Amino acid sequence: MTKGLPSTGDQRRSQLLRGVLDLCLLSLIAERPRYGFEFVAALADNGLDLVSEGSIYPLLTRLERDGLISSYRAPSASGGAPRKYYRLTEAGRAELANGRAVWHAFSGRVERILTDTEPTGGSPA
Repeated sequence: MTKGLPSTGDQRRSQLLRGVLDLCLLSLIAERPRYGFEFVAALADNGLDLVSEGSIYPLLTRLERDGLISSYRAPSASGGAPRKYYRLTEAGRAELANGRAVWHAFSGRVERILTDTEPTGGSPA
């Protein structure tokens, strides 16, 4: 999923991202239909540059197999071979809405724990 040898912080980010990458892709597709490399660029533009193209395509295949997205071919703006674009299905829209609700509830709870707890300075028994 990651590029190169990740540091400890990158490993943690990679693990966290692995759990929500499908929601990120669904959200990007909801914005507009996209083709493969556009996902990598959009994720990198949003600070998630750990994701490689090689991890995107299997996930897109799974999302399509699960009926959450569909694909179509369209001519390339650069005149090259047609590109495979992905768009949300109704099931994908429902999954995205549900996933967003779950993410916001979960991340809010984690944020509360990480923000509201402070080290006591004591050592474990």
